[in-house]
Amino acid sequence: MSTRVRAIAIGAAVAALLLTAAACSGGSDAPAEGTASADAARSYDVSLTEFAIVPGEIDVPPGEPLTFVVSNDGTAPHTFAVETGSDTVETPQIQPGSSATLEVPPLDTGHYQTLCTVPGHAEAGMVGMVMAFEGAGETGGASGATGMAGMSGASGSAGAISMQDMLDGHKAGVESFPAKTEGAGNQLLDPRIENGTKVFELTAEEVRWETKPGTFVQAMGFNGTVPGPEIRVQQGDHVRIVVHNDMSQPTTMHLHGVTVPNDMDGVPYITQDPILPGGFFVYEFDVVDPPGMYVYHSHFNSTEQVGKGLYGAFIVEPRDDDWGALYGEPVDVESTLFLGDGPTGFVLNGKEFPATQPIVAKQGDGVLIHMANDGAVIHPMHLHGFHFEVVAEDGFVLPKVQRYMADTLMIAPGQRFDLFVKADYPGVWAFHCHILPHVEGPHGMFGMVTALVVQ
Repeated sequence: MSTRVRAIAIGAAVAALLLTAAACSGGSDAPAEGTASADAARSYDVSLTEFAIVPGEIDVPPGEPLTFVVSNDGTAPHTFAVETGSDTVETPQIQPGSSATLEVPPLDTGHYQTLCTVPGHAEAGMVGMVMAFEGAGETGGASGATGMAGMSGASGSAGAISMQDMLDGHKAGVESFPAKTEGAGNQLLDPRIENGTKVFELTAEEVRWETKPGTFVQAMGFNGTVPGPEIRVQQGDHVRIVVHNDMSQPTTMHLHGVTVPNDMDGVPYITQDPILPGGFFVYEFDVVDPPGMYVYHSHFNSTEQVGKGLYGAFIVEPRDDDWGALYGEPVDVESTLFLGDGPTGFVLNGKEFPATQPIVAKQGDGVLIHMANDGAVIHPMHLHGFHFEVVAEDGFVLPKVQRYMADTLMIAPGQRFDLFVKADYPGVWAFHCHILPHVEGPHGMFGMVTALVVQ
């Protein structure tokens, strides 16, 4: 019987423990100055430098036009763009010491990426987020976490938010964890067997995805979920994956880290033609890689498509699903955790706190966590209360002499790790990205926060 244990809901009494368990996850925010009148667009100040957008997160009310006054305080030309879901609105290139104004139409409730569109600058860190939600800006200005600006030394305060509002926000998020939302990613996809071949069906779709209660984003998912379904195979299997395209733009699928024939590699116009809307492509290969975590994701317009959720887990299982024999550690609980950012917000398995699902174990259990970063920036993942052992990297089991203990692990885009935790200490233990603007602001925790619950 598989050791895989899916995350389960926990009662309010257990969830309340998280308030103290996550107490050291504090953060600061840098409010964007904003003014508004009944018949004028709200105005927000933005500063561009090498390589950051300040504030990295800007809270705005939905349904109102927005004006961004953008200053280039760096030494190279930059732009400021907002991806609105249907379009990208951007300034022309702004020279050092100059400024420009960007008018953005009203946004629906949700997360929207901001970035510099100069090639290479977003990859270097010039990305951020506009968060549109009811109640934002009611105090006369916009406020929120600093996002990527936090890495460039930006600082700020809670501004006009009252102490009671801060306390209430933090408490409400914790008490609702794990909050219910529509849809769940990482669900096991069972194959059908045709003449000994394991056949999996995937459909790329444009979906309206709920990341936390009441917050919907325009996403892309395989089989309608973010992440897509989890595919599990074993070394020696002959596998066929049929990818259908029900989107309005072409796509392909790349098996990241998986050894496949060149014509199965999924790169448009190099190994295959793109899969046009309404079309399909068949990926077929023998599994030759060792047990571990691998990934499948889009390789067409991948900044948007992967950023919006076209990725999923491809797990090569050990024989008899015996991870304990593979790693030399008893494994009672197995979990898969995807890190994501960009158009979906800062998410774990496609959800943000308080809608993330905990990893649940009993005291003394061995917990194996498969973790992958399919976002655009590095995320240092930190587990409270425990030191975990890094037992595999990019699908390769680390020899005993190369394994190491840590409580914070830097995970770059495209990397995968397997972590082993001995769940010795009961309680609710926060597990989060330690770039604090990705996890906590004056209104409480958000984004890339979950918990290891040891019962």
